[in-house]
Amino acid sequence: MNDDVRNIVLGLVATAISASLGWLARTCLWRRRLRREQTFFGLPEHAESLLVVNRDPAATEPAVHRYDVFALLELSALIKECGAHAEVATQDTVRQGFGERTEFCVGGPASNRRTAAHLSAMLPGLRITTDPEPVAERGMFRIGGEVYRMERGVSEYVVLARVTTEGRARPVFLFCGQSAITNQAATRYLARHHARLARKYGDGTFVLLLKVLNSQAYGPDVVELVADVTRAARSPLPEPEPEPEPASSA
Repeated sequence: MNDDVRNIVLGLVATAISASLGWLARTCLWRRRLRREQTFFGLPEHAESLLVVNRDPAATEPAVHRYDVFALLELSALIKECGAHAEVATQDTVRQGFGERTEFCVGGPASNRRTAAHLSAMLPGLRITTDPEPVAERGMFRIGGEVYRMERGVSEYVVLARVTTEGRARPVFLFCGQSAITNQAATRYLARHHARLARKYGDGTFVLLLKVLNSQAYGPDVVELVADVTRAARSPLPEPEPEPEPASSA
């Protein structure tokens, strides 16, 4: 074997070794990211999860708003990435506790009774107005001492929460918005930023208040983080003081 042939062979061997090492490094990084993602979502491979579908409050018959359907599709993609499976159930048919499997709950308490139950049990400091009147307070958020009102199509709010409780293995994810398009905005925010959220919060609880800007023009894409309201949402709101009774005339 002359020197030229030897150099070619050595070059090929070095290239093969470099390619193999690069492939191993990429595989290790991919597996690490996957494990982190699975831990964050509480979805090990082949795990079962629950997608709780809300109803469109504006529909005369039971129906799901199209933006909520888009939200469910984005969540299904995340579940598939983790190698897990999803069962879809409507908000009025779920009869089980939480923590046995990861749950994704779409919609506010006006359209999803499951969300209403979770807010009451785990986030007592978050109140959402469900009464249709007065119109100005419809869907209003009250978190701690702050109030957030909706300006439809211009400025709307949504809560994205990952909630766990002691002794419960799997988290509950809440996408609780003032409109259907904000629910989709929250699922899209989670899909885009779950790696950063996992680094910041690990497998703990967080409650984020997001604002969806100019949805009538930009849809669910322009979203800003308003605040981390975890502490306020988990602290019970003080009960309103009773009004004093009018003094009786002598």
